[in-house]
Amino acid sequence: MLNITLKSWLHAARLRTLPLASASIILGSALAFSQQQFSAGVLGLALVTALLLQILSNLANDYGDAVKGLDDDSRVGPKRAIQAGLLTKQQMLRAIVVVALLSIGSGLALLAVSLGANLQAWLGFISLGGLAIVAAMAYTMGARPYGYRGFGDISVFLFFGLLGVLGCYYLHTQSINLAVVLVATANGLLATAVLNINNLRDFKPDQQAGKLTLAVRLGETRARYYHLLLIFSALLLLAVFVAWQAPSSLAWLFALPGLALVKVANTVFTHYQHHILDQQLQATAKLSFVVALLFSIGLQIQF
Repeated sequence: MLNITLKSWLHAARLRTLPLASASIILGSALAFSQQQFSAGVLGLALVTALLLQILSNLANDYGDAVKGLDDDSRVGPKRAIQAGLLTKQQMLRAIVVVALLSIGSGLALLAVSLGANLQAWLGFISLGGLAIVAAMAYTMGARPYGYRGFGDISVFLFFGLLGVLGCYYLHTQSINLAVVLVATANGLLATAVLNINNLRDFKPDQQAGKLTLAVRLGETRARYYHLLLIFSALLLLAVFVAWQAPSSLAWLFALPGLALVKVANTVFTHYQHHILDQQLQATAKLSFVVALLFSIGLQIQF
């Protein structure tokens, strides 16, 4: 029984989403490390906090879609835990509360390690942390979930990109600069591209259920052009950063998985079959993480 329960919770946590959730922390930390302003404590606690927030979002999405009756046999991707009968709504709601409290504790520990007695920074990051928790839960939960109204892309871009990378970099360095904004924007665009494929895969069931994701609002054809824009803009911004800030580093290694991302994007653009889009969703998530990882490692190596 214990193994079944553990397997159920691992299924609900959706572990395959966690590497991409850690990309912003890896990037922010790598940028700080390249400037000799790195804290292992910040890296560790930031990773824990980011992963807890992603798990919180996954649990809340499972619960929210189940309550609204959107998880049924028309769903194309992996079955959610409540939909599959692995967990009850009550169990999921209790888990959401527990993970939210854990993320608050982890976030406060992170701020204590990084900010010390800087009260102004404490207030700013507590506000951002509270906003992150609310955003994770309100995506599908509540009377007016913003994920059903086409605002999910903005949220993913902000939290996986600007706030994730810039926030982590600031916690290491106590500063922000324009070059870091380029990397943060690129990571946000790649994360948004992952969400867009998810929404393209679920286009028809979402449309029929009245879930107005941005893909549904744009329509299938324009959502595919939007996907190309996200991928090419992200890779261009990373290239601009490397050419400007680290031309003699191995950060250019990001171009290898970047080329694979372009190939995947072409498949997304030309294919409408649900199972193919699900494959490209997984590939884009993995490749986006590899882009962040190779960029971060290569940035530290000069030639």
